[in-house]
Amino acid sequence: MTSPDVDLPQQGFPPTLREVMLRPRWIALLALCLVVAGVFSVLLQWQLSRSFDTDGVPEGVTEEVRPLDEVVEPGDYLDGPYVGQRVTTAGSWDPDDFVLVTDRYNDGAEGFWVTGRFVTGDGASLAVALGWTADRDDAERAMADLAAAADGDETPLTGRLISDEGPRPPEGDDVFAVERMSPAALLSHWTGVDGPVYRQFVTSDDPTGGIADAGLDAIASPAPPSEGTINWLNLFYAVEWAIFAGFSFYLWYRLARDAWEKEVDAFHGVAADEDDLDDEL
Repeated sequence: MTSPDVDLPQQGFPPTLREVMLRPRWIALLALCLVVAGVFSVLLQWQLSRSFDTDGVPEGVTEEVRPLDEVVEPGDYLDGPYVGQRVTTAGSWDPDDFVLVTDRYNDGAEGFWVTGRFVTGDGASLAVALGWTADRDDAERAMADLAAAADGDETPLTGRLISDEGPRPPEGDDVFAVERMSPAALLSHWTGVDGPVYRQFVTSDDPTGGIADAGLDAIASPAPPSEGTINWLNLFYAVEWAIFAGFSFYLWYRLARDAWEKEVDAFHGVAADEDDLDDEL
C-alpha cells in the first residue's frame, strides 16, 4: 500500500531527485532558505566588520607620558588602549599609608613591593608601587624611611598606569598580608581616606618617590605587548553565522531527499504488489 501523503508519478519509473527538487513547493522552500541565509550573511558581515581593528593603537603610544587626568578619572575604569600608559601627576604622600605587597617578581626574582597612597592635587587617592626588594626586613625599613620623609610637600610622580589586579584573600598564615596589587584591597589598610580613589595603580619610575632614597630597586615595568588587531570572539561568531547559513541549504536538501526517498520506496512497493497480483492470475 502507498502512503497517503506521497504523490506517485504517472510514469512507470520513479522520479529522480532533481525532478523532486524542481517541484513548486521545494522551489518555494529553497527561496525561503535563501532569505534565511541572506539574514545570516548580513549578521556574518556585521561580525566580520568588528573582528578586525582598522584603527588600532599605534605601537609605542603607551610610552608617551601623559597627564593622569587626561587618561582616566578617579573611580572610572581604564579603557583598553590606555592599559600600561605612562602618566604623570603631582601630589603628596600620606605618611601612614605605606603598605607591603608580597609575591612580587622583578626580572624573575621573587620579593616585595613597597606601596604608598599618593594624594593628587585634587584630593584623589592613587595607589603607587614605589620600588622592589628581595628582603622583607629591607622592605619594612624602606617603608619606615619613606614614612618619615613624607612631609606633605607636593612632589611629581611619573610611572606606568596599570589596571587593578583584583583583591584576593591571603593564602599564607598571615591573614593581614596583601598579595595582590589592588587599590580595593589596599583601601582597607589605608587610614583617613577622604575623597575619590583611582581604580588603577601606578608603578613609579622613581623608587625614591621623590622624597627619600630607601634602598629600593626600580620596578621592572616594561611596555605592554602590542595586542593583535583581531577580535577572536567576534570572528568566532562570524564563523557560526556562516555555518548556520550553510546548514539552511543542507536542511532544504535533506528534506527534499527524504521526500524523494519516500516516493521511490512507495513506487517499488506498488510495483511489487502488481507483480504478486499477476502471478495469482
